[in-house]
Amino acid sequence: MAMGRFNRPSIMVYGGTIAPGHTTLGDSPRVINVSTTFEAYGALLQGNMDEKAYDDIVRHACPGAGACGGLYTANTSMLLVFITRLTIVASVAEAMGMSLPGSSSTPAMHPQKIKECHMAGRAILKLMEKDIKPRDIMTRAAFENAMVLITILGGSTNAILHLIAIAKSVDIKLTLEDFQNVSNRTPFLANMMPSGKYYMQDLFLIGGVPGVLKMLLRAGLIDGNILTVTGSTMAENLSAWPDLEPGNQIIRPLSNPIKKTGHLQFLYGNLAPGGAVAKITGHEGTYFKGIARVFNSEVHMIEAVERGEIKRGVKTVVVIRYEGPKGAPGMPGISSAELADEEMLKPTGVLMGAGLGHDCALITDGRFSGATRGFVVGHIVPEAQVGGPLALVQDGDEITIDAENNTLNVNLSDEELEKRKQDWTQPKMKYEAGALFKYARDVQDASHGCVTD
Repeated sequence: MAMGRFNRPSIMVYGGTIAPGHTTLGDSPRVINVSTTFEAYGALLQGNMDEKAYDDIVRHACPGAGACGGLYTANTSMLLVFITRLTIVASVAEAMGMSLPGSSSTPAMHPQKIKECHMAGRAILKLMEKDIKPRDIMTRAAFENAMVLITILGGSTNAILHLIAIAKSVDIKLTLEDFQNVSNRTPFLANMMPSGKYYMQDLFLIGGVPGVLKMLLRAGLIDGNILTVTGSTMAENLSAWPDLEPGNQIIRPLSNPIKKTGHLQFLYGNLAPGGAVAKITGHEGTYFKGIARVFNSEVHMIEAVERGEIKRGVKTVVVIRYEGPKGAPGMPGISSAELADEEMLKPTGVLMGAGLGHDCALITDGRFSGATRGFVVGHIVPEAQVGGPLALVQDGDEITIDAENNTLNVNLSDEELEKRKQDWTQPKMKYEAGALFKYARDVQDASHGCVTD
């Protein structure tokens, strides 16, 4: 976003992905990662794991430097976030031409990452000599390339927020409809965490993101004519890279996708008049109906699971609200000083680890970690803080999530919703002065990228 606004010669250097961790107990080590720790906590609560096994997972899930190792937010769209807890943004940067080829899939501790840093120095000199600026690179076609790659790889829902906001910084308008159109025509191919088996390091070993982009270019799914930070076009960059390793188990061929259409689906209905985002990879099903269990923060939801109040065998739609851009504020998933989690990873991880994943869906006006899996819907607009329908849901209401027809509804009449709206009292903003107050006052909703003018 800063690159787009200032429009000076710029290049994105991604810190790189972390190696997967391994358990040390038992005869055969299990591959683990940061999301495993949250699921292990759910298993611990249910008595399905002892403290020793839980401690072993926590201590060995993150074995070194780098961002989360699956197709999470940093590896998806690491263009505007520079901290190690994020994963899919890096692939977005590369697909748009804003980083050197291979940057997004090179592991943090690999010697190639140091080489990339030196190469970036030479590349920025060329950008300055040729006067190539970010707005010359971040064109509409570049954003289309990024949306296609996100869909092919099964990337994080956070990429939607990021791309809409980045596009605004270069005066390009992206909408939820644009993402849905790409999802409708683009298959999901990647057998990668969190919905699959493999990690970004594994993708690196078979050809990396350049190999994927080369496959997509050959199939006519991306535009190879876009300019990149090398000073050459995407097609020219990819011509020097090898194809993906034949017969690999990580990226399916286009003729045999995991899912014929994309995993990102955009839902509307009386709970989400302004839209909501679902991540449907094919493992969750496409339809869920259950009884609402409502929480005004993720802290309260975790406490309910710890008390055993969410039961197996009961179809439940967990509602976590007041976590939107104004309500949280900022959609951080940090709802209290008592608990400092990121991006709704703990609630979904605990549900899966506790064996509640098949019985529970989760909907929220907040956002999710890229490591999230399960039947989840986020970014609900309007958010609860401004009186969106999510604020009016009560325990026991029936909620239907239909990702085939792209709807999200509560089984209440318009008259009942209006009556509840009249009885609803808007909560005080969490901050009454300072930067966060100004942000919450001015920020737009999630469907518009949570930007401020």
